[in-house]
Amino acid sequence: FFAVQNLTKEKQRFLNYLFMKYSSMVQDKVFSNAFSATALAVYEDFESPDELAYMDLHDLTEYIKEKGKNRFPNPDEVAKAIQKAARSSYRLPKTVNDSVNQVLSISISSIKALESQIKAFDKAISDQMELIPNTLISIKGIGPVYSAGIIAEIGDINRFTNQAALAKYAGLVWTQYQSGNFEAQNT
Repeated sequence: FFAVQNLTKEKQRFLNYLFMKYSSMVQDKVFSNAFSATALAVYEDFESPDELAYMDLHDLTEYIKEKGKNRFPNPDEVAKAIQKAARSSYRLPKTVNDSVNQVLSISISSIKALESQIKAFDKAISDQMELIPNTLISIKGIGPVYSAGIIAEIGDINRFTNQAALAKYAGLVWTQYQSGNFEAQNT
């Protein structure tokens, strides 16, 4: 939970600094996923928006193909969109740009480390959940991690008198508003 929280905070911090460097690229959402391998490579490999803006379009297209492992359906259009966004992005003074680049680089390293930790946690949780007879994972959308969280939160199911008590504990029932013989229409 804390690793995911930290990852979310780090990604938000990264996007804030990225906006300083590539304002238009962030606003125009040139990449559908700002944290894809190709996007991160672009952010890390180019020192300033000017490098991207005035790079040969053919070379940039080849770069996109290579970093995207030929997964982009139209890398020419992506390269044009990157150049357009780079041209219309704010220009930072060199000292500020260097500092932002350093923060972005550190942030990318942190994001990758946190993602690696979360992957290891997910694997460990899956391994532990294999030891517990568990029907929760048969529900669509509930995997080993969510199942482990639900089981950890509920604890011993026998502490609840019935399923209504468990539903109320989980916040899945409406609160009744009544007093004496009065019962509110909206509960």
